[in-house]
Amino acid sequence: MTTPFDIVSRALKDIGALEAGEVPTADAAQDAFDMLNDLVDQWSNEEMMVYYKNEIVFPIVAGQTQYTIGPTGNINASFVGSITGNILTVTAINSGAINVGQTLSGTGITAGTTIEKMLTGAGNNVNEAGTYQVSISQTVASTTITGYYQRPLSIDSAFVRINTNSNGIPIVNGGLDYPIAVLALEEYEMIGLKTLNGPWPKALYYQPSNTLGNIYVWPNPAQGEMHIFTDNLFQRYTSLYDPVLLPQGYTMALRWCLAERLMPMYGKASQTQIAMIQAYAAQAKATVKRTNLKPIQSARFQDAMLASRQKDAGWVLSGGFFR
Repeated sequence: MTTPFDIVSRALKDIGALEAGEVPTADAAQDAFDMLNDLVDQWSNEEMMVYYKNEIVFPIVAGQTQYTIGPTGNINASFVGSITGNILTVTAINSGAINVGQTLSGTGITAGTTIEKMLTGAGNNVNEAGTYQVSISQTVASTTITGYYQRPLSIDSAFVRINTNSNGIPIVNGGLDYPIAVLALEEYEMIGLKTLNGPWPKALYYQPSNTLGNIYVWPNPAQGEMHIFTDNLFQRYTSLYDPVLLPQGYTMALRWCLAERLMPMYGKASQTQIAMIQAYAAQAKATVKRTNLKPIQSARFQDAMLASRQKDAGWVLSGGFFR
């Protein structure tokens, strides 16, 4: 399995800082490792370098309009479980919903461990108990575990799921999904009555901070389950020997982009090598971006435009963007 040390070593050889068969010194490896982490941080801000979206699921609390994402947020999952190898076994759920992409914390859990795949456990408030695949192999005795979402850079889309009933009895898996508008700050500020009560949210505004992100929903909800979609963040590596778990093509892109950044530090590459490395780096990133290219969406218009709503009292309450 490829590690950051492998990528660092290859990049240093590409720029002529190492000969074939040589290994970098501890200082050289650490300098290149720090630059590699800076590189993956930057890729989190390049939308077309992101290879999948996270779905963040959490129940709406009646009367609560603000929710926080992050290590100390209020939409985390708390459950009892153990880990053997790469298998997490959940025996009881205390609160929240387990989902793919959550980072795990608790007694004995290796830092950076995330849930990668659902096995017998379904998560998402459907069937929490069961097994899940985690990113780092380890052994953890049964303990209380917290699963939290990393703060996303932005929210792309969202919907709210409302349970349906038949003669007052909830229908299993019978929820209806309603889209939620994701507002810019200026649009959120246009809502005149932010404390307006409603059956479920019709819009949200997202405000990220350093390690946490705040979600403000409107109107003041009474029910529902939120589903929001965000670009996956590249995780910083904690050591030179962490496994690099990325889709095909990313390891090559990391190698050549890192070599491109290391060239000025060592100054050993010839003009021919510089041109070659820059071309390889550009080609590797372009290949990844083509793979992640999204299909073109059809045109979408605000509800108010489609309904030809006039600027009446409704605009005072909602800014005119919602029915």
